[in-house]
Amino acid sequence: MPTFFNENRCSNWVRIIGALLLAAGLAACSTLKLAYNNLPEFGYWWLDSYLDFDGTQTPRVRDELDRLLAWHRRNELPQWIGLLQKAQALAPQDITPAQTCELGDAVRARLLALAEHAEPAGAELALSLTPAQLEQLQRKYARQNADYRDDWLSKSPQARQTKRYEQWLDRSEDFYGTLDSSQRGALRQMAAESIFDPGLFDAERKRRQGVLLATLRGLGNERNPPPAEAQRVLHSYIRSVAEPPAGRWREQQQALWQEGCRNFAALHNLTSPAQREHAVRRLQRYETELRELSAQ
Repeated sequence: MPTFFNENRCSNWVRIIGALLLAAGLAACSTLKLAYNNLPEFGYWWLDSYLDFDGTQTPRVRDELDRLLAWHRRNELPQWIGLLQKAQALAPQDITPAQTCELGDAVRARLLALAEHAEPAGAELALSLTPAQLEQLQRKYARQNADYRDDWLSKSPQARQTKRYEQWLDRSEDFYGTLDSSQRGALRQMAAESIFDPGLFDAERKRRQGVLLATLRGLGNERNPPPAEAQRVLHSYIRSVAEPPAGRWREQQQALWQEGCRNFAALHNLTSPAQREHAVRRLQRYETELRELSAQ
């Protein structure tokens, strides 16, 4: 089902091991099979844009991406197929926010499993990073933050609402087909009433960036830290992103999750039998693609 209630269409946790992020995103969003099969190549260039690998890192990163894709195909694609089957069973009928959250929690569990599986390779990579590469990562973050400021923080509240409405509309119509005027009106109302705070989101993202940079620099400043210690540190960071500590951001994140579940259920319950059939066909196509990928 479409995750219009999430800020990112495909969940985005750990920049430094972006390959796992791409693997999760490709499976979750069911992009072209060609893209999935070429994940190691795409993932390498995506990561390289953050870290500018040297000649010794490149072959190791490529090999780890190959292994990650093989593991994901063997272990995770069957899990995603099961989730798609559950979604197909729900799609023809009215649903509750609790059912939506249950499915969403299952998706998050799969993403966390993928992140944790990539920890050993991420730790090895972290230990090989140079000060120059960490400066490159910091510059990349700065450019992304500037883009986010232009996209969200510099806009008026009304412009933000319009942007969110248009995003949700695009995702919803991709899933259900064309929405009618009353359904679009409901989406507009959801966007107008959303508790999403782009300033808080920006502050939390910058905090995470700072923590990750400090973590990586700390590992680099230690004298030959054991890989197990690097993996422990990386695991702690991943868990802190997946399960933020008590505070304003955790409250916002939990409230947004519940809001998203309510919004999705409310929109779904406004859809017609034809729109629900459109959704079922979309889910079936996703399942077929994943089955073909799993068999390769």
